[in-house]
Formats: sequence, C-alpha cells, structure tokens
Amino acid sequence: MTESKKPTPAEIRAYRAENPKLRERDLAANLCISEAALVAAETGLTVTRIDASPNRLLERVKELGEVMALTRNESAVHEKIGVFETIKISEMVSLTLGENMDMRIFNKVWAYGFAVTKKDGEQERLSLQYFDKAGDAVFKLHLRPASDVDAYRVIVADFRIEDQSQEFVAEEITSNDDFDPDVTSETLREHWSQMTDTHQFFGMLKKLKIARQTAVRIVGDDYAWQLAPGAVTEMLNGAAATEGLPIMVFVANRGMVQIHGGPVSNIQAMGPWINVLDPSFHLHLRQDHIAEAWAVRKPTSDGTVTSVEAFNAKGELIIQFFGKRQEGSGEREAWRSLVENLPRADASVAA
Repeated sequence: MTESKKPTPAEIRAYRAENPKLRERDLAANLCISEAALVAAETGLTVTRIDASPNRLLERVKELGEVMALTRNESAVHEKIGVFETIKISEMVSLTLGENMDMRIFNKVWAYGFAVTKKDGEQERLSLQYFDKAGDAVFKLHLRPASDVDAYRVIVADFRIEDQSQEFVAEEITSNDDFDPDVTSETLREHWSQMTDTHQFFGMLKKLKIARQTAVRIVGDDYAWQLAPGAVTEMLNGAAATEGLPIMVFVANRGMVQIHGGPVSNIQAMGPWINVLDPSFHLHLRQDHIAEAWAVRKPTSDGTVTSVEAFNAKGELIIQFFGKRQEGSGEREAWRSLVENLPRADASVAA
C-alpha cells in the first residue's frame, strides 16, 4: 500500500488473514499503516475499544493477578511477568514499584486503548493494548495462565467506550526539542559535576537544551567514553557470568519506562537479536540498531554511578543498563569493573 491510499479495515483484515505468521509491527509496516490501525480494523470482531486512561487501568490492574507487561520501542522489547504491587497515581506521571512491575507512566501520551482476543489453536490469548496519537504502541498487558480471566472480562466491559469504529486516523507527533548548538563542554561539565542524583540528569539536559547523545559525546572521557561494537552483548554475557550481580535494564518510549531490576542468566543470540530469556524477564534487543554505545559516569551523593547507554542512528536512546543498588548505598564494584573493562571504541568521539 502507498501513503496516498490507505487500506480499508476489510483490506487490513484480508492481508492479515493471508499472512498469519507475520508479527503485528511487520504487518502494519507492510501496509504503511500504524499498529493501532491494524488493531482497530478488528473492532467488533476480536477487538473492543476501551478507555485509554492509564490511571484507570492502574486502579484495577491488581484484579488480574499475574500478567506479562510489555513496553517496547523500535529496537528493544522489554517483558516482565508478575503481579503489580505498589502503585502511585498522579495526574502527569504515575508509577509502579515492586519486584517485577517497576514502571514510569507518562499519562498524557496514552491516547487509544483496545482489548484484544487472539486465537492460538484452541486457546484464547487476551491482552489490553495502548497506543499514542500516532498509533504507536505504548504499553501492552498480556494475560498469563494464572491470570483472572473473569476479572479481565469485567474490566473490559467497564472500560468499553461508545466509539467502536474500525477506522483509525493517526496524528503526527512533532518533537518539542529545542536544542542549543552552542553549549560548550565546559558549561556541560560544570553542571554535570554538580549532580547529586541520577534523576537530575534529564533536568540538566533540558535546562541546557542539549541532546543526550551530544552530551555524552562532548562531556569528556572521564565522564563518558564510547564503547566498541558488540559491547552491550558482552556486558549482558558478563553480567550473566557474574554470580549474584543484579542489574537494571531500562526500555522506554514516549509514554512508558519499564525497568528490570535483578540478575540475568539466559542470554541467547538469534539473528540480529540478543535476548534475555529468564523466567520473569524477557528482553529482545536489535544489536544491528545500535549505532553507538557509551559508558557513562554520573556523580551522586552516594558516589559515582556507572551506566551503559545505547543509541540508534537517529541519536535516540534505545536502552540503558545500570548496576542495581539501594538508595543510600554505593555502586557494586563488580558492576563498575564489568563496565570499565568493556572494549572501547578505537577512537573516542569525546572531547
């Protein structure tokens, strides 16, 4: 299909039926439509449109019991299995805390919601799926064998909205980023050195109007140094081989940040993907999408904190890794040593 002639819902369903093994994102890409348009085409058949409010979902999500939560961007898929524990709801940014469900939710981004039923042989796979105005997936919640299906059906009925159209019109989302090309390394280093908490980093970037990738490139290699290709995979394998080393894995999109905190063990390469396939945590990362990877040091009141950050060819952050630590405690030496011994790029871009 071309950009000028979008397929009708009937045509979308026909194409899906002709290509039953293709994943949703690939189906949508082949049809030049958003993933939300692909899902919406099934409304009234296997899909119900529901209220997209994340806070309304958070008020009820514990009723489902064990679920699989999925957050992804173009290059990384982050899946956590478990139950929701502590939930803190606010108008702009809500959050969940717990052993498995650790998330930051940017409420204004969530625009469309769907309850989806998929046949898998004789079984039904049930999920709640949420998208932004452009039709890009923000968050998906998949039921598991231990989930409460009756509670799910009650929630879907309660969340059902009047609009049950099969049509979906995507809206363009424009960036509000206004970067200052004249920020100097000296100015950046002055602000960087004054951080006392890693959560201040985003605010510093916003205040200076500097892109994250630009910041790590110019701050100087005492704070950030570029890693060799393949270093992210080497880091995952190293973390898995280091007994008792818990790490933190952050994957984000416009509307979500989803976090794994704990060890990783089963690391598997499959084509361009490097995967973590552990009992309650699955990560699928496109190695070929990583244009640059950096090791980054940030000062905090508990000492220096070290991260590994991967960017795509557009300069967008794909994924972040930290060593897991308790607030008030320093970074684990095993994590710091692992990062500092990763292979570096042949020629550092840092000033």
